[in-house]
Amino acid sequence: MCGIAGFVGNVKNKKEVLKKMTDRIAHRGPDAEGFFIKGNVALGQRRLSIIDLENGRQPMFTKDNSLVIVYNGEIYNYKELKKELKEYPFQTESDTEVILYGYKKWKEDLPNHLRGMFAFAIYDLEEKTLFCARDPFGIKPFYYYEKDGVFLFASEIKAFLDHPNFEKKFNETLLSSFLSFSFTPTTETFFEGVKRLDAGHTLTLKEGKVEIKRYYKLDFPIKKEEYDQVVEEISQVMEDSANHHMISDVEVGSFLSSGIDSSYLVSLARPDKTYTVGYDIPRYNEIDYAKDLTEKLGIKNISKKITKEEYMSILDKIMYHMDEPASDPAIVALYFVANLASQDVKVVLSGEGADEFFGGYNYYREEVDLSFYNKIPFFIRHAISKFFSLFPPVRGINFLVRRGEKLEDSYIGVNKVWSEKEVKKLLKIPVTIPNKEITRPVYEEFKGESNIVKMQAIDIHFWLMKDILQKADRMTMANSLEGRVPFVDKEVFKVASMLPLEYKVTKENTKVALRSAAKKIIPNESYKKKKLGFPVPIRDWMREEDVYSEIKKSFESPIAKKYFDTDYLIRLLDEHKANKKDNYRKVWNVFCFLKWYHVFFEEETT
Repeated sequence: MCGIAGFVGNVKNKKEVLKKMTDRIAHRGPDAEGFFIKGNVALGQRRLSIIDLENGRQPMFTKDNSLVIVYNGEIYNYKELKKELKEYPFQTESDTEVILYGYKKWKEDLPNHLRGMFAFAIYDLEEKTLFCARDPFGIKPFYYYEKDGVFLFASEIKAFLDHPNFEKKFNETLLSSFLSFSFTPTTETFFEGVKRLDAGHTLTLKEGKVEIKRYYKLDFPIKKEEYDQVVEEISQVMEDSANHHMISDVEVGSFLSSGIDSSYLVSLARPDKTYTVGYDIPRYNEIDYAKDLTEKLGIKNISKKITKEEYMSILDKIMYHMDEPASDPAIVALYFVANLASQDVKVVLSGEGADEFFGGYNYYREEVDLSFYNKIPFFIRHAISKFFSLFPPVRGINFLVRRGEKLEDSYIGVNKVWSEKEVKKLLKIPVTIPNKEITRPVYEEFKGESNIVKMQAIDIHFWLMKDILQKADRMTMANSLEGRVPFVDKEVFKVASMLPLEYKVTKENTKVALRSAAKKIIPNESYKKKKLGFPVPIRDWMREEDVYSEIKKSFESPIAKKYFDTDYLIRLLDEHKANKKDNYRKVWNVFCFLKWYHVFFEEETT
């Protein structure tokens, strides 16, 4: 696990520039640093030593020095692949070297052979070609930037701040998208010119030209099987994934909440140590549930209660490590649990991905719960939707609006914050990228599939890949900790993708088949629990004078007045404080953007 950075082009003082870039992301790899510079090519790496502690240093070369790699991630099937590559002269026990010789044998098809999380750059000294790839689900990050004939890449955008060819400019065209999605849903980023290599894609740089190719596509080949057989298949693939994700030359711990996902992983992997965070407010505190499970399993649970003061004071640091604005309140909790774990271990398991793969969101249940309403002709439902959309949302009948719209016109994911109508009212700049333009390629790819499959595809492509996994990477790496996600595994997805609707959601429950598999091994009743996510009391804290005043002050700032109708914002904040309406997600969304903007464009980050 590490951070990588580099560039190709005519740049003065290459070693000095490259060291500054890698130093900027030293938190990703505090154990060692390494550099390769030849001609116009400069590759750098910061290492967090996990596998082959002595000989796994990077940049790493093939024995004939024809290829060199910098790499971030873990390949869980590297031992199996090494047997397939036995004709090559391996010199280490690292997974890095397996990638190198895998490229020598399979060239651009290499990523299809890898099981794991990865972002790497391989330079072919004979072909003078840079080949880069990112894992199928985007667990590990990869950004790039081109200017004046120089190509830059890095694990985090902040590494570019120290390069002389990088010009830091705010990309305001993404602001409307962020307000709706709560994260950056495009390959474009909030830094003008910086692009994200999408999950499941490769990038080749040759003779100054960049070529992007997609090597992995989601597929949902639903297969009708007996329920017991499906549950057994889930049990087997999850046990296999947990075993592979425990491969390490250092101790592996695990995050643990009160829910099914992390409880299932901990019950499978049985790590010696687990980590949980909570709060003094009982309904937001999961520590007792976690301790109950670990006592039954005979393993250790280490916990911490986060105070309001700690939570609010760390926000600037959170936004710096995130690179881009993100408004999921759970990010802060994730930072603190990662910090807690980093005091003992270098690697942790985490439960991201189960909801998207196995059908864990209540939104999906509407296809079952409201099947009666869906039988009404669409034009009637659409008219009803238009009528009720004229009024403020009313809990309990919001479905009348949702079920009168085509999914493709309305659904952008489970965490939608502001509607486009609200965004136009809020923003002082034009909406340049309609949400439908962002989600359209996914809907077109899954045209003809059921609404459940379409929603899963949207949530995997956007919410999982561009928010959940990004914050998991950033918050663990901010604490020099490797986070592993056994649910987000291509072998697990193969099984999950075949599940018919009734094995995902029913009127009674979500993640139906997964819960049955978990029930067989979890020693308490966590498998029954409804989804909580990372519950955070920010909704309550906003009604307290100190937090309210801090947010109001940010809404009165010059940058807020430049981009937003601040009278509207303060009215929403006041309504929330007076407990007239629950506006916390909208308020927090804008507040987080302003925090991020302050860190990168008002403070001295360069």
